[in-house]
This record gives sequence, C-alpha cells and structure tokens, in this order.
Amino acid sequence: MTQIEEQIKIKGFKRYGFAPLQPALSLDLYKNWLEKGFHGEMKYLETHLAQKEQPQLYAPKAHSAIVIAQDYFPTVPGHEEFPLRKNAIASYARGKDYHFWFTQALKELTLTLQSLFPKEQFYPCSDSAPVLERDLAYRGGLGWIGKNTCVIDRHHGSFFFIGEILTSLKLNAALSFTPDHCGTCTRCIDACPTQALVAPRELDARKCISYWTIESRENPPSELRSKIGDWLFGCDICQSVCPWNKKVFGARLTETKESQHLLDLQDREEELGYILRTSNRQLMRDLRLTPLIRAGGTGLKRNAIVVATNLKLKGLVPDIQVFLNHPKLGPLATWSLDQLTNPDL
Repeated sequence: MTQIEEQIKIKGFKRYGFAPLQPALSLDLYKNWLEKGFHGEMKYLETHLAQKEQPQLYAPKAHSAIVIAQDYFPTVPGHEEFPLRKNAIASYARGKDYHFWFTQALKELTLTLQSLFPKEQFYPCSDSAPVLERDLAYRGGLGWIGKNTCVIDRHHGSFFFIGEILTSLKLNAALSFTPDHCGTCTRCIDACPTQALVAPRELDARKCISYWTIESRENPPSELRSKIGDWLFGCDICQSVCPWNKKVFGARLTETKESQHLLDLQDREEELGYILRTSNRQLMRDLRLTPLIRAGGTGLKRNAIVVATNLKLKGLVPDIQVFLNHPKLGPLATWSLDQLTNPDL
C-alpha cells in the first residue's frame, strides 16, 4: 500500500482512504429513499441500483476502493475564466467542470498504478459512475455523513468532491469510521428554504433547489418558485450554514456567500438578459467547459426567469414575454409576468 500512497501524493491528492467493496452500509436506506420517490425524475438512480448493490457488475474482479477527496472551495480550477459571475451559483460550479479536471487526474493516477501493478485492474470513477461513493468515503475514513447528506470532515468541512479508483487489489484496509459530530445541531435542516431535508440525512430531491435548477427538465412547482430565491444554478445553503464549514473556512465562507447575493441588480439583470436572449446552441458553446451545461439551454432560461422574477427585475419583462408561447417555458413566463407587472403581488 505504500507505493499506492506515494503515487497518490505525487499526483497532488492530500486526502484519501481505502475501503473494501463490501455491501454498502447505507444500501437499505438508499432503497427506501428510492421507494419513497425522493429521487424525482432521476430514474437512472433506479437503473443503477443493481450495480450499487454489487459493484463488481460495474467493475469486474474489483475488491477494494481507493477513495479520494478533492476540495473545491473557495476556488475551482478555471474560476478565472468562468463566464457567469454576477448571479448566485453553487461553489463547485463556478469554474471548469470537475468531470474534466478531477476525472482526468484520477485517470492519470490510474495509469500510474496500472504500470506498477500490471496484472491488476483499476477503474477510475467520479459521481457519474454507479457507485455509492459517500458510503465508500465513510468506510475510508474521509468523514461522516452529515444531516445535510454531505460527507463532513472536521478539519476540511464538506466542500469537496469524492472520487474513487476501484481495483482488484486486496488492500485489506482497516475500517476507520469517523464518529458523527453533528450532535444536536439542525442548522442545515432549519435553513433550507424549501424544506428539502425532510429528516436528518434524508433529502427529498423533489423539493431541492439544486434539483430544480440542474437535474429536472420541468418547471418548478408554483409553491417552490419564490423559495428558490436568486439561485441560478445549484445551492450551497445547507453547507454554508454548517458550523464545521464555518469553523474551517471562517470569513472566506461568509464573504463568498455575501458577495454572490449582494451583487448589483443591474449586473444581474445584464447577465440574466444574456441567458434569455442567447440561443441554446450558443449558450452551450459559451458554457461548454462548465457544469452549467448540465441544465441545458432551456433549463438555464427557466432558471433565469425564476431568478429575474424573485429579484423583481422588471427590465427583463420584454425578454420574458418572448417565451409566452414556448412549449415548456410558456406557463412559467405567464407566472413571471403576472408577478412582475401586477402591483398587488
């Protein structure tokens, strides 16, 4: 294992752990979560269930996982060139898509390990692979599962990606579970504007701001639209209020969050107008290296309409009127215009 750890450090990864590929500790909870329908439109989570139950269906002959933690706060690679800076976007998405840079780093490490152990097999994974990665991170000693459903490390907080390299090597790593340090705190649950955290460590995605601004292809239900606030893509609220993140990041966390939400409304209007007026194809070109392409052009326009409405940006009324007859965004545009032009609302 010494050779593996040496190569991990050479590649620049500072936090890692090793976990056996045994039945996931959280598997029954995950199945129950699916049965409740809390995954919403994300049907792929059901499709991948068998592979999550038995990782060898995805990675034949794999016995162990090398689990890597990679911080993304306060900055993400590529943040200097990020094209949308004037609206509230989740911290992980304010730069180059981690599916490029983090996955590439894992692949490079995999190639090195393959050369050291040519008879073994290695499978690099990010969150796009059918793996219960938080379970593996917990098994590997990278933190505990917080009440906000994120893996939390006492010394590093929760603003980090998790990646894995599944391998046929039998690493025989000792289980090193991190104790739960959430205690009686419920700040994440209390702070969620849409009450998506229905219980400690139980998220109903159908109420989650990140789900409605990224994963869903539908318009958010009317009762949630105002609660989305000014979030254009994703949401950091349940992490930002966490005392462990406040302890780790201190003023940097407060300053970053306040700077996103206190931006000049005129600047916000300009950026949202760009999204509404630009073709979907051009948007995807402009944002091609960022996580924002996940929402698609129509999804970003949907989000822009919701944010513009919640911020009362009446200067965007002409841009929103264009979508009144849009097959998907028409009802949302009607709602928006009612809110922006009706003095009684």
